[in-house]
Amino acid sequence: MAPPPIVTGISPKEGPPGTRITIRGEFLGTRPQDLTGLTICGCDCLLSAEWKSQNKIIARSGPCKGRGDIIVTTQSGGQGTSTVQFRGYHETIGPLKESAVWVEEAPVQRFAWGRRALSPTNYQQEDPLGLSVEGNEKKFPEDELFELFGEASSELTSEKFHPGMFLLQNHHATSFDDLKAGLTYLRRKVNSQKEGQLSFLKANVGSVMEQLDTLAFLKDQFEEDVKKYGEYPMKKLESNIKESMTEANKLFEDVLSRKDRADATRNALSVMQRYKFLFCMPVNIDRNIKNGNYDIVINDYARIRNLFKNTEVGVFKKVLREIEYRIEYLKEILRKKLEEVPFTVEEQKKIIRHLISLEADGDPAWDAIASHANYLEKNIKSCTVEFLDSENRDDGQKGGLVLKSNPSTPVPMKSFKLTKSEEKNAPSSVRCVEALCDIIMEQVPDLWRLGQSYFTGQLHVSVDSEKQDPFKKLILMNIQCTVDAMKRACGSELNAPWLSHTLRCIRHMYASLIHLDLPSDALDIFGKFIFDLRSQCLLSLFKQAAENITLLNRKENWETDYSDEHGAKTRLPTLFEEMVKEVSKMASNIAVTCGPRETPLFADLSQQSLYHGAVRSLFSSFARCQQQLAFSGSEDTFDEEISPSLRLTGLSVSQRARDSKIHGPAWEECLLISLSNVRYTLREVLPRVEEYLKSLGYPDMSTAIGYKSDWTELETLDAAILEAYLERRCDPLVGTIEPNMYSGDFDWNADHMVTRMSPYALKILDGLTAVHAEVRRVSPPLIRRVLTHIVETISEELARLFSCVNSKFSATGIMQARVDILTLKPPVEIYCTEKANNFFTEALRAIPEPEDEECAQRIEEVLKDVRYRNRLQLSCLLEHVDISEVVRQMDSELGIIV
Repeated sequence: MAPPPIVTGISPKEGPPGTRITIRGEFLGTRPQDLTGLTICGCDCLLSAEWKSQNKIIARSGPCKGRGDIIVTTQSGGQGTSTVQFRGYHETIGPLKESAVWVEEAPVQRFAWGRRALSPTNYQQEDPLGLSVEGNEKKFPEDELFELFGEASSELTSEKFHPGMFLLQNHHATSFDDLKAGLTYLRRKVNSQKEGQLSFLKANVGSVMEQLDTLAFLKDQFEEDVKKYGEYPMKKLESNIKESMTEANKLFEDVLSRKDRADATRNALSVMQRYKFLFCMPVNIDRNIKNGNYDIVINDYARIRNLFKNTEVGVFKKVLREIEYRIEYLKEILRKKLEEVPFTVEEQKKIIRHLISLEADGDPAWDAIASHANYLEKNIKSCTVEFLDSENRDDGQKGGLVLKSNPSTPVPMKSFKLTKSEEKNAPSSVRCVEALCDIIMEQVPDLWRLGQSYFTGQLHVSVDSEKQDPFKKLILMNIQCTVDAMKRACGSELNAPWLSHTLRCIRHMYASLIHLDLPSDALDIFGKFIFDLRSQCLLSLFKQAAENITLLNRKENWETDYSDEHGAKTRLPTLFEEMVKEVSKMASNIAVTCGPRETPLFADLSQQSLYHGAVRSLFSSFARCQQQLAFSGSEDTFDEEISPSLRLTGLSVSQRARDSKIHGPAWEECLLISLSNVRYTLREVLPRVEEYLKSLGYPDMSTAIGYKSDWTELETLDAAILEAYLERRCDPLVGTIEPNMYSGDFDWNADHMVTRMSPYALKILDGLTAVHAEVRRVSPPLIRRVLTHIVETISEELARLFSCVNSKFSATGIMQARVDILTLKPPVEIYCTEKANNFFTEALRAIPEPEDEECAQRIEEVLKDVRYRNRLQLSCLLEHVDISEVVRQMDSELGIIV
């Protein structure tokens, strides 16, 4: 809507009817057809108006009198205002009268509508005083005359004539003497008109005599004609004229007929030339339809209807029927184009406006919306049939690259980022989702904008508010159909990389729909589907990572890193931690992080439960991997042949592996390394993973059911590995105690010399030393835990054996038994539990006390000697003793020079 017109200046500012006025201002119309009204002092002057530009109009004033506004009315801006006024007055103007109005000598302009412009009269009444006003340029101000005399007039013939106004207007600069002379002239003229007829004849005697002579001449001539031609001469003249006309017609009959035909032909050609636009219209319509110039056809058709709509000429009606036939054909073409789709929104709007301009039946705008919605639905269904149904026909052969985990090779997490070649070879379901996203992004915005244009009236049609609900249903139906197809595609066996790629495509499409300001119902359909897909993608990523973690045993080479705090461990826990962090970060970026208008993934407790289960699966997979490694170790005889003395030298696993590259570490060492890996994972890796997950915004792991108990299955695996190791080391040692105690038919009631420990005690000491050395070499932090179980089992066995001695103890038997027990208990004191101490106490109670003081003293002496002789083995059982220092001390005592 343009601003209303404003008139800011006119030239001239006053004048009689027919004055040519130049009107200047702003917003006076954009084109001649935009000017719909022009009033000057209340008179309609539109017929004489000539539109020049937006700032200039030329018109002629009407029969107005007095002051008034100049009001311009345009189609685009409406009725305007005026800041200046024009004064109209009635004046008789002659050729010798000076005037502020220019009297044009040019021919009167003819306008297209057959009207003539008003022109001032050429008659001017003489001055009644007989005075000349030529050269008198000084005029009395018109405004003051209007204020003094009001509606009075200075015209002599007016009923409101006022002599004072006449003198001020015409003789403002005339001197008083001249006015007196003029008064004398006026009196003389009035008196002369009062004389009688005789004075009139005296004054005009010459003219009267001339008229009498003329009348007498006419009488004489008439009498002569009667004598010569008779009393009725006109009849004979009439018959002669008719006879001459008959003869003339005979002579020029052919010429006249040809002239008539030529005139008729000329008139027909003139009509054809004059109405050439009408007669050429059918051909022009055909040509413009063929070239696609529909705008030209519609404009020409509008002109024809305005000019010849109510014609009664038969030829014109026939041409109009031909034109109507072609216009109907054009309507059919436009309707078919509207149904063909796809077109851009602007092209569709253009076709709709064409149909509306042609007054097509029905509602072309709504038909376009319905066609667009049907086309969208058809594309969605055809896309589903093309990709998903064809996949089913091919028996599930998707073709292209399938990123699934190989049972023997873990899939690197970095491969989740697809290359261009992999995207080109995507499975059918993925390509289906990509195609659906492209369809939605290309067609839904156009459909939505077309609907908004329809309901806001931009298509120049009456808005039907009842169709808003059907339009909304069309949008929701197509979106729901799209989501169902996407669910079907994503419901197939897609792995983590393809799910991540699919989620990125759908999110990109969802973001483009958000900017359209679609209804919340439509966006919620995609939002819920994206939420479910994010959850599915998260679980798929963790599932893929769990499968890769399970396959980590393929990478185990038993190369260990040693530390005082954790002992020997392989790179498996570190690899596990890296994989967990990598998949957590990837899942956070892909699924956990919320996009525009997305619901937080873990706002629901059920999603938190699924997440806890996914993380638990990672640790469970690592537990299964460690279990497989721990219980599938090598049981080579090479390890069996290593003597306890070699074990005491601290021969490392890597050194033994260099000695025999064919054999890996012994099974017992595999158990200890696996046990160390498990403890390191529980104590170090698990807390670090918890903090890392918390930093990425994941829910706190402490809310998981069964957390810190059997949640990771590592605690159970830790107990199983320890039990397997104890079964491997402790059971054989305990089984040798009773046979060695009674080897050589030994009897506690027999007398013998007591100078050293019994064979079974030495066997126990050697076994404990060997286990201690093995555990210390692999993982020192496990020494107390392992030896605690072994010492408890040995003490229980000793208590059982001494409680089952049937014969009486001799004095030497009592001495030997106490020396054995008191030698074994002190070095293992630090590994004794309350239960083990009770067993040792029970074993001592089963041995009688020494018979006398001498026997007790003898026990102390032998005990001291035995401890000295076996100080190396006994020292090895202490946690913080440097074995190499003990060895050097023994060598110096033996006189060995190092």
